[in-house]
Amino acid sequence: MLENLPVSNIFAISLVIASIGTLIYFAWRTLITSNLFQKGIKLFQAKDYEGAEAAFRQVIAINSTNDMVRLLLGDILNHKGEIDQAKELFSEVIILNPKNPNAYLRLANILLLQKNEAEAINNLQQAKDLFQKQRQPQKVETIDKILQDITGERE
Repeated sequence: MLENLPVSNIFAISLVIASIGTLIYFAWRTLITSNLFQKGIKLFQAKDYEGAEAAFRQVIAINSTNDMVRLLLGDILNHKGEIDQAKELFSEVIILNPKNPNAYLRLANILLLQKNEAEAINNLQQAKDLFQKQRQPQKVETIDKILQDITGERE
């Protein structure tokens, strides 16, 4: 049993070093992502949509599951007039995370721009239902007003 002790110590040390290396890698990656995200936000606020788009695309390349970045990138594309690409991003977020009401709201906005009121209403209703489940009555009330405006225009 004592003969195995040095091998087990070497194994334990190797495991600890590998774990520390992994933690450092993920900390570095998180720091890079956070810096790029902040850069994208600042560029977006400064209306440098090209720069913000590049920063957000880098974030997505590092962390492809970040819904907020996809939504912001969709907003940028919408501002740039790239409506179809924005619509595609919002739809991707819905597919990846069907419980994200903000994706439905943004998609509804695009659909309204495209004069597709029926689909916009469906997406607004979906967002409303999700906000109700999340107990956000102010957002539910706002969506109700939007729905009334849309249906009032059609009558």
